[in-house]
Amino acid sequence: MQQICAFWFRRDLRLHDNVGLYHALCSAAERQTSVLPVFIFDRAILDTLDDKHDQRVEFIHTAVSSLAYQLQQYGSSLLVRHGFPHEVWAQLLQEFPIYAVFANHDYEPYARKRDSVVRELFTQQGVQFQTFKDQVIFERDEILTSEHRPYTVFTPYSRRWKEQLTSSHLRSFDTEQYKRIFLQCHDPYPLPNLSTIGFAPSGKPLPPCTVPYDIIQHYDKTRDIPAKQGTTRLSVHLRFGTVSVRELVRVAHKLNEIWLNELIWREFYMQILWHFPHVEHASFKPEYDRITWRNDEYEFRRWCEGTTGYPLVDAGMRELNATGYMHNRVRMVAASFLTKHLLIDWRWGERYFAAKLLDFDLAANNGNWQWAAGTGCDAAPYFRIFSPEAQAAKFDPDKAYIRMWVPEYGMPSYPQPIVEHKAARARALSAYKQALENAKRFPHNS
Repeated sequence: MQQICAFWFRRDLRLHDNVGLYHALCSAAERQTSVLPVFIFDRAILDTLDDKHDQRVEFIHTAVSSLAYQLQQYGSSLLVRHGFPHEVWAQLLQEFPIYAVFANHDYEPYARKRDSVVRELFTQQGVQFQTFKDQVIFERDEILTSEHRPYTVFTPYSRRWKEQLTSSHLRSFDTEQYKRIFLQCHDPYPLPNLSTIGFAPSGKPLPPCTVPYDIIQHYDKTRDIPAKQGTTRLSVHLRFGTVSVRELVRVAHKLNEIWLNELIWREFYMQILWHFPHVEHASFKPEYDRITWRNDEYEFRRWCEGTTGYPLVDAGMRELNATGYMHNRVRMVAASFLTKHLLIDWRWGERYFAAKLLDFDLAANNGNWQWAAGTGCDAAPYFRIFSPEAQAAKFDPDKAYIRMWVPEYGMPSYPQPIVEHKAARARALSAYKQALENAKRFPHNS
């Protein structure tokens, strides 16, 4: 039987402009063989999810179903399995004469461990494992300081990012020309439904994968107004690779540099997680792990429910709980409120967002939470404490966003503020200052 290669879809759920898929098709074309497309519903991830109506699983299932349909138009089929990747691949190597597996790089700690395990399996079986850069423009060590160190401040990183960008970085990888290289199947492989993998529909709308050119063009003027549709909602599509980052950077270059900066922030946090993996569980700046957090469970629950008595914070939390999305400006206010006003550990909030956000991305979520808490690289200084009232007056002056999500605002049923702003600010400043003083006085204490 003729040997074939396989392409493993992960954070790249599209056929067009997919670097690893392009190279798999080229390899198969040179050898006059075929590409087997594979997707694995990874139990190592899915088994940890408590919400069986998780919107992200539904989004992935919808994207995978779309991939399967597109491949059927080429006379091929998507092989979908549910299990632990190393076990699935061990089985697939028994079922198919695979000479190589192609995929795209993934940078998160779990993904790196997963790929290390499957790489060992492939090596033992004499199968090549080739991965490529696809979900970012620059990765790993491609943007470094003059001392060959990773950047830890965004502005010089973004400046260097733009200096190094050339047209070759934005090349589109045309897979359409190789569509007949996909393994031909008369009977498509069965696609498991959500219930088969232990989940059910969320009942929440999924954002369409369309590039809103008009929003991008005016992004710098509308991005901070939560009552308007002033952001692109493309973050989930970048997260799961249903859109090409190269395509978006080309658009950003033409239309709006402020939106381009948002794409660069995404890569900045990815390289922080790559070079400083400890940030997944600890503060980027160790001295901030000395903070004595209050961690009041009742107050945390009030924050989660959106009943803090601060309407902008409450509106954001209710939007998140209802839709899986929260406006970025409001995310900053809500995160600052939890960490500064309530003195609750940023990791508590980070975990809550990780469970609720449709566009959850470990690097960005971690980076933004540490920014708001003042514990991260290039963070807002600890003494910068957002006033929720001032933020609401500036960005939602007509209370349109607040009334959308907090209909009882202004009524007796709306709760009184859970904490007084000035007192909370003073308490936070004292706690942070004490932590930094302790770090200086006792630098070797854990």
